[in-house]
Amino acid sequence: MVTGATKGIGRAIAERLAKEGADLAICARNGDDITESVAALQSMGVRATGAAVDVGDEAALRAWIADAAGELGGLDILVPNVSAIVVGNSDAAWRGAFEIDIMGTIHTVDAALPHLEKSDTGAIVAINTVSALFYFGGVRAYNAMKMALINYMSNLAHELAPRGIRVNSVSPGTIYFEGGVQQQREIETPELFKSVLAKIPMGRMGTPQEVADAAVFLCSPLASYICGTNLLVDGALTPSVQY
Repeated sequence: MVTGATKGIGRAIAERLAKEGADLAICARNGDDITESVAALQSMGVRATGAAVDVGDEAALRAWIADAAGELGGLDILVPNVSAIVVGNSDAAWRGAFEIDIMGTIHTVDAALPHLEKSDTGAIVAINTVSALFYFGGVRAYNAMKMALINYMSNLAHELAPRGIRVNSVSPGTIYFEGGVQQQREIETPELFKSVLAKIPMGRMGTPQEVADAAVFLCSPLASYICGTNLLVDGALTPSVQY
């Protein structure tokens, strides 16, 4: 199950899971995007289902998760990927980031847990950001809420490990794709785009597929003893030492 799975990183994760033979349930807010994405996943030879769901609508979210898990016959992997991507510092920005990035993830996990507990290989991998880990772009709701999400996932890992469910997160750095934030920045503020690019030691931005490879690895039995980690996929952008 992947939320926010019709574009960018979420879409790449869904497609990578499909390549591994996983049946999928996806959601996003736009119904047309869901229809196209589900058809594309089905063409890869797996069962796929999807619905237009706003994770800010708790009742609708919980109903979709229950229906989708029933349709797939269970749930082994959960990838909470939705973010409000609110970069402002207004009251509305803070509330929006809290409701979607934090409460949306919490409600997604809570609703999926009864199904994951029935799996022999239960795994949760949340998609985060390196913006949570160091000064990046000033005081922003997005950065602070993502740091809170890392803390939540770490504590959740300790709570769920005894129940056979592994919990990890992936923090992408600057990721470039058509229609994404970085392409928009390249068009509208090219000097800012160049300055961001110049800070990446590898000399390039990442791709959604590179993030998907990392996320799907953590979802898979290949990562069977990895639990409670936050994996950076950032081309060495993050300056801090991980501990």
